[in-house]
Amino acid sequence: MRTITMYAVVLLTLFIVHNAVAQEGNESKVELLEAQKAKITQQEKLALKEEVEAISKRVENGEITLDEANALKMKAAEKRALNIENRIAIIDNKIALLDRNGTENLELDTLNFGTRLEIGYGGRSNDGERIFGISIKENPNRKKVIYDRRTYSDLVVAIGLNNAIIEGQSLDDSPYKIGGSRFFEMGWQWRTRVFKNTNFLRFNYGFSFQFNGLKPKDNQYFVSLENGQSELQEFDYELNKSKLRIDNLVFPMHFELGPSKYTATEKSIRYSLKNQFRIGLGGYAGFNLGTRQKLKYEIDGGHVKDKLKRSYNTNNLIYGLSAYAGVEGVLLYVKYDLNPIFKDAAVEQRNVSLGLRFDL
Repeated sequence: MRTITMYAVVLLTLFIVHNAVAQEGNESKVELLEAQKAKITQQEKLALKEEVEAISKRVENGEITLDEANALKMKAAEKRALNIENRIAIIDNKIALLDRNGTENLELDTLNFGTRLEIGYGGRSNDGERIFGISIKENPNRKKVIYDRRTYSDLVVAIGLNNAIIEGQSLDDSPYKIGGSRFFEMGWQWRTRVFKNTNFLRFNYGFSFQFNGLKPKDNQYFVSLENGQSELQEFDYELNKSKLRIDNLVFPMHFELGPSKYTATEKSIRYSLKNQFRIGLGGYAGFNLGTRQKLKYEIDGGHVKDKLKRSYNTNNLIYGLSAYAGVEGVLLYVKYDLNPIFKDAAVEQRNVSLGLRFDL
């Protein structure tokens, strides 16, 4: 009980001392706030200078015309003038609060505190008493705003039609169903601005899981031969479904071109792709995760489903070319495997896909 009373006295003393120091320091705080008003104009002028230089760079790079640049510079100057007016008004309000209340009003930084109050009760002193302490420490969980963020990331999902380009044949003569053969892709990508002062060129890279499906025509299915080859043969029963699926893990890389919306504030510079057209050219490389064939048919009125997981002599290494174009996160997407689907095949086949890609 005696120990608890001592702690209460200590806390009360700290509170009284804090208020006394706060009152004595009011005049110095007002002086600091007055000094901040002078710095505000200096900061905004410096920020305006950087914005104007960035706009001039865009003119040099051919991104905007001189008339567009002058309009942007005028808009930036108006914004900075308003910033000065608003920020000085905030300082004046703080000074008015100090004059009226006699003590400084504590301000909260929402959930992103720069420091945190720690009250500890534990451990023991030399005489066996538990130690009680109060300390103010830097908050390690505080999220710092990156002034110029050059790298962003997106979830990538793509879906569409799949087929094969066969040596010596046109796509019309493909043994695979045009509408029934499909692909699905899902992965993660990072997008990094290549140049320092313009976002016109970006480098995209990441990883994706590709699922390429081929549905043979004319009641056919894939058969692995003794010589290691795989070929299409007619099935003994009427097939309700025949599908070969090839699963790959690949690492796409693209150079992406297109305009972006530039926004600059005192705390950050950002380039937005919202409602902007963009085009990406590149390719991918990776390896095959597995190949499986699914067959559905009937025997004597009974439904049969066969799921066959074999290599079917498909290539282990995957590499190809890909491209996309569209507005914001909805893009037309095409990819073409440079590697043949089947190793050492008498007639080479290469996978080709066309569909939509979504950057989420």
